[in-house]
Amino acid sequence: MRWWSAANFVSNAGTWMQLTVQNLLVLQITGSAAATGLSMSVQAAPALLMSVLGGAAVDRWPRKLTAAVSQALLGLIAFTTAVLVALDRLDMTALLVLAAVTGVVATVDNPACALLGNDLVPPEDVPSAIGVGALVHQAGRLVGAALAGVTVGFLGTASAYAANGLSFLFVASVIPFLRPAAGAVRQDAPGPEHPTSRSGTSRSGSGSGSGSGTSVGEGLAFFARRPRLMALAGVTGISAVFGRNYQLTLAVLVTGPLAGGAGAFGTVSTALALGGILGAVLGARLRRPSVRLVGALAAAGALLQVLAGLSPSLAVLLALVLPMAVVESVSDTAGTAVLQTDPPARLRGRVLGVWGSIGTVWGLGGPPALGLLMELAGPRGALVTGGLLIVGTIGAGYALRQRRVTTPVLLCTEEGEPAGRPALGKAA
Repeated sequence: MRWWSAANFVSNAGTWMQLTVQNLLVLQITGSAAATGLSMSVQAAPALLMSVLGGAAVDRWPRKLTAAVSQALLGLIAFTTAVLVALDRLDMTALLVLAAVTGVVATVDNPACALLGNDLVPPEDVPSAIGVGALVHQAGRLVGAALAGVTVGFLGTASAYAANGLSFLFVASVIPFLRPAAGAVRQDAPGPEHPTSRSGTSRSGSGSGSGSGTSVGEGLAFFARRPRLMALAGVTGISAVFGRNYQLTLAVLVTGPLAGGAGAFGTVSTALALGGILGAVLGARLRRPSVRLVGALAAAGALLQVLAGLSPSLAVLLALVLPMAVVESVSDTAGTAVLQTDPPARLRGRVLGVWGSIGTVWGLGGPPALGLLMELAGPRGALVTGGLLIVGTIGAGYALRQRRVTTPVLLCTEEGEPAGRPALGKAA
């Protein structure tokens, strides 16, 4: 797990180095902000259409081999881009093609690497492993963004892509030496009713799943029939659309009503990053994450968002931003732990694929919807309205769940069943 975490830290740093310079490169090539948005959409689009297929591939193929090959392919794409940039041969067409290929490979790489990391610890430590992964991601983001300016300044734009390519190859070289922890659950393990499948992990070295577990539709059907996963999707979706996009909403708030500049927003961004790291550390201590915990944390973050929208000064906003980021990070860690441990082992890749498609919808639709809300209500109104919508939706969902739990008990009582048998009503 230490080797895997180190490899992923290097990989995340390289990825954020590339992302930091990529938008500037598109602007340099085209001079168009719209083209920058198009390149991001082209890379995200395959996840919308192909994540379910990528997840099915992860369930069918040996996980270590799948992750190593996908990392090597991503490294090859990064090296190709670096060469084209160095030779001044990268035009918009080539960049969009490379972005699309990257998105296709990522539909397999993301679930493969996520599940591979869970294989390396005992089943009871999976939530902690996910928390460590979140911590590595946040730390890599900070380091990568900081190194990007230095690397490009001394070695040029192509160096950021080359460094990212090397980081992928480092991960691919580490994977063959990883060994699953004792007690890991095989990919053809029994469903969630089995006591070990809720917290178990799948063996990275196993081959294809059982014969009945290879269809894409089985993953979709499992997700749709699983109320806790549907509830998790609802909580995460409403939070992603009307909250979370703090780089957008807080940027407008700081530079607008609070009359701050780029330096002030940089300070806010640093507070968000530090809060994300602290939240990842706290999330790594979770032992029994649940959808109820995710909802409670999302509601708490939304209330802090409302207060942030009402901030009279930058100092007050900074005091709120850190706990906002902490709550968001812990909520994300808890939600990821539920998502990766609730399905039976043989379906986890497909469930993550379904989640990838859903998340892409939120990622593509959230910023435009929030931008429209800011146009109508202003940055303060968008933060306040969005926060209240999140709290109201989560509260309504919780009330509906409580009603479904208690209504069968009342019906049994009205029909003459003994009032001292609530467990039967709850089970119904």
